[in-house]
Amino acid sequence: MPAPGSRVRRLAAALTLVLLAGCGLQTASGFAPTARPGLIRPVPGAAGSRVTVAGKNFTEQLVLGKIGVLALRAAGFDVVDHTDIPGSVASRAALLHGEADVQWEYTGTAWIAYLGHERGIPDPRQQWLAVRAADASHGLTWLPTAPLNNTYGLAIRPDAPGPLRTVRRISQIAGLPVPLRTFCVETEFASRNDGFEPMLKAYGMPLGAQNGVPRGNVRLLDAGAIYLATDSGTCNFGEIFTTDGRIKALRLTVLADDRHFFPAYNAAPVVRTRVLEEHPQIAGIFARIAPLLNDRVMIELNRQVDVDGNEPADVAYRWMRSTHLVT
Repeated sequence: MPAPGSRVRRLAAALTLVLLAGCGLQTASGFAPTARPGLIRPVPGAAGSRVTVAGKNFTEQLVLGKIGVLALRAAGFDVVDHTDIPGSVASRAALLHGEADVQWEYTGTAWIAYLGHERGIPDPRQQWLAVRAADASHGLTWLPTAPLNNTYGLAIRPDAPGPLRTVRRISQIAGLPVPLRTFCVETEFASRNDGFEPMLKAYGMPLGAQNGVPRGNVRLLDAGAIYLATDSGTCNFGEIFTTDGRIKALRLTVLADDRHFFPAYNAAPVVRTRVLEEHPQIAGIFARIAPLLNDRVMIELNRQVDVDGNEPADVAYRWMRSTHLVT
């Protein structure tokens, strides 16, 4: 998913490397229900082989991390659960330093935040191929992505009145009367290369231009407040992450990015190459999982955690049982 600015990343990276060198990672949330093999079958030679699964400390990553833990345990591996790592930089460092062997990562995050490119690649496959090739030199192998794409987007409330009722694509906003072009966005999104102002320009309604979007039509809010402000009509269009569980809970409609402006942030399993060479069956395990994880599924899994208050490990387990991956 979209990551913070470069200055913050450099500072965080320096601090993270110091922490990793000093004490190593500690398991922050090691609970996961017991799962038996289903479609995921035991791997010959897995017994006694230790594999460490890492993940970041936000809802979607917690759910994906637990899916990885459950899958590898069902396959017979001795899994160490290092999910719930605070932040992208720390989880990336864990892979690079060999303190983690497997984790789900986002193609756009790696391309922009870790590999230093200014802009992402909108085409999902091309973005994955580019990241896969670049990270090979770091001893990391990117397995094929899931369909889920946790990128930026714009959403509108379900009961929007008048001409707003038919808006389903971002390009249609430019056809609305200027007073209806109101937005709620985060401060970071407002200043990113793949964020608000470049998006408006790409869609023919530049910020501050006479026939674009007046600056007074834009409110800067915290991420959580944006969803509620969009639902209440405080603004007609709110910035969202496309797999957030609040989309379903509030029945928001995500507008199609019909000019393909936003970069691809597809989630994919990333495995240390040495571990994959020792256990190539890991690729087959995740090949069963990844195709099933699309935006609709991930929104629902996130909703079960953020709205219903369920534990990520339980949500992951129930979904894996429902798909017969484990029993």
